[in-house]
Amino acid sequence: MKVYCYPKCTTCKKALAWLDAQGIAYDLYDIKEQNPSADDLKSWHQMSGLPLKKFFNTSGMKYKELALKDKLPEMNEEEQYALLGTDGMLVKRPLVIGDDFVLTGFRQKEWEEKL
Repeated sequence: MKVYCYPKCTTCKKALAWLDAQGIAYDLYDIKEQNPSADDLKSWHQMSGLPLKKFFNTSGMKYKELALKDKLPEMNEEEQYALLGTDGMLVKRPLVIGDDFVLTGFRQKEWEEKL
């Protein structure tokens, strides 16, 4: 299982502590240093069944700086994947990739059900 996090993110810290407490093994990636590619994000989005907007860190400074709230609805999916692939700070975190599931953000109940 892959877990993409930002080390300074408090939600990511909580998520990693929860995984550790459950004894769940994972490979950790710093989303700022090892941003997923547009192709990976596209594949994970399709596997997740989630709306593409769930892959965006809508509360992040970068999202707000780029005024994406207004721009995203005008962009097609390929443009959105390409944008996500340019900067890990745009991607919702933690981002968890399993063999047959994808989780965006940390909602403990959802994680308990999937993991």
